[in-house]
Formats: sequence, structure tokens, C-alpha cells
Amino acid sequence: EHLAFLGLRKLDDLIGRPEFLRQREVPGHPKANLIDLGRLLRDVAKGSKRGLSRIRLQDRNDGLHAAPLDDKIIQDARNSVRDKEPIKLSYKVKNTHRNVGTKLSGVVADHHGNNGLPDGTIDIALEGSAGQSFGTFLCGGIRLTLTGEANDYVGKGMCGGEIILKAPANRKFAPQDNSIAGNTVMYGSTGGKLFANGRAGERFCVRNSGGTAVVEGIGDHGCEYMTNGLVVILGGTGKNFGAGMSGGLAFVLDLDERFEKLYNPEMVQITRFEDAEDENAVKQLIYQHLEYTESERAREILGDWERFRGRFWKVAPKAGLSEVKAAADPVKADAK
Repeated sequence: EHLAFLGLRKLDDLIGRPEFLRQREVPGHPKANLIDLGRLLRDVAKGSKRGLSRIRLQDRNDGLHAAPLDDKIIQDARNSVRDKEPIKLSYKVKNTHRNVGTKLSGVVADHHGNNGLPDGTIDIALEGSAGQSFGTFLCGGIRLTLTGEANDYVGKGMCGGEIILKAPANRKFAPQDNSIAGNTVMYGSTGGKLFANGRAGERFCVRNSGGTAVVEGIGDHGCEYMTNGLVVILGGTGKNFGAGMSGGLAFVLDLDERFEKLYNPEMVQITRFEDAEDENAVKQLIYQHLEYTESERAREILGDWERFRGRFWKVAPKAGLSEVKAAADPVKADAK
């Protein structure tokens, strides 16, 4: 109807036709009316000696048909996958590389089942800015160490393996004050570990059902609908923390003394360290975080533990709070 009113038959006839546009006046907004949009409304194709096309100057679908990085990784690691032999690999990564580690995990699971390989069998170092869903559905035996940053959905649905996010050594910023991962990290994970040398976005560990994570700050809705797992946050959180959380444990380092106003008390309650078991589990994870990421924040905390230990909050479901205990794997005592 609108096209017919303009005397056109199809949308392609409308593209690149500025004569159908006019700059309108905004009542009560004199500053906006001073803007001259004349150059934007020029018909640049009309009278052009080059005969400019009004639509689709060239075919564009960048990267859609490019082979995923995992194809290269699978080729390089094929003997390791087959024979369970340890291997170390390294690659550059960019934000068009999506789902790094996912296809590899499928190949590993196809050969060895859901448990995957022994820890750290395929040790992959990456550098750059990873695309969406880095380490999605990661399985046991794969370690992804990314020096740089990642986007949303890191570790989504992971059931094993390790994801390590590190800030570059030549950085000119404080990692604990800057984001290293996007939103919805470890969404629906059932296992595996993540260590992030920086902050993550909103809905960190939403619906976490068994994964372990250490991060240096998060946004709103952390640990939402969490049913199992262990999360250690070495920095601030956003609002609504623990909403719908029915299982697992979280430990939050409350440096600015705001957490009591930020968590959602409907299903969880907060306490300080209740016993040595909780404290040792958190401390060991921080040691492991330091070992993997060389985190300045982890080093500071461990170097003055008596000062920092009283700033942690333990977050646990109200039902059976006293029965829920933290558990973490032992780490090397000589961590960096």
C-alpha cells in the first residue's frame, strides 16, 4: 500500500531514492533543527560518471563460508585425540572465530565418550579477541588458555576441561577493573573450570549445574538459577545476585561493603566463612587462579590473607545451608 502510494512496485525500487525523504522539523527542539542533513539526502548515484548502483554494490557475507578454527585444531590434534597423547598447540584468534573448542569437543566425545580425555591432554594457547561462545560445550581433557578477551557465552554448557582467560603481559590497565569476558558466561555448565583474570558481564554462571569458576568481578544477576557448582568472585557484583539459586555455593569478596544490598535474599542467605573447609577450598582455588593467570588481585589476596578473609561472603541456599560444603581440587603449594 505504501509502495503503491509512492508509485513503486517493490522495495528494491525504494532503495537509494533520497527524493522520498525530507528533513522534518522537531517542535520545541531548536538545536535539532539547526542540523543540516542536506549532504545525507543527496542523490549520489544520479549523474555519477561511474554509474553507481543503488543496491548491493557487492556480495557481502564475510566469514560465513570460512572454515572454523576448530577444523585446523582438529587436524593438528588428531593423533592426540586418537591416542590420548598430550599435545600443546597455539593459534591466533579473532572475533569471527566463534565456538572455538566446540567442534573439537564433539570429536573427543565421539572417540572417548562424555568423560573425554585426561586433564590437560590437549593444551591450546590462543591470543587475540575470541568470538561468541568460546569454549561452548567443552569436554574433559581440553584446556583453552586465551590471552586477550572473549565475548558472550564463554563456557556455555561445558561439562569438563578448563578455560583460562588472561590479560596480556604488556597491558596498560588493571585487569580486575576491566572486562575480559561478556555476558552469560558458563550458562548451564555441568562441569569444568574457568579462571578469568578480569571482570565478566551479566548473568555470570546462570543455571550453573556443576562448573567451578573464579572471576574478578561481574555484572547483574550473578549465579541466577544456579543448582550446583562453586563460584568465587574476587570483586564486585551487580544487583540481584543469587536469584532463584537452589544449589551450589558462591563466595564473594566484598571490598566496597555493598554486597548485602545487592544479593537477592529470597532463596539464599549469606554468612562469613563458617569453617576451615570452606576457607581452604576458596584459598586453594585462588592459588590455582594465580598459577594459571598470574592475577595481581589473587597475589594481593594471598599475600595478606588475614586481612581479606573477613571480607568474603558465603552465599548458599537457605534450605540445608549447614550441609552444603565447598570442595576444590588440591593445587600446587608452590603456585606462582
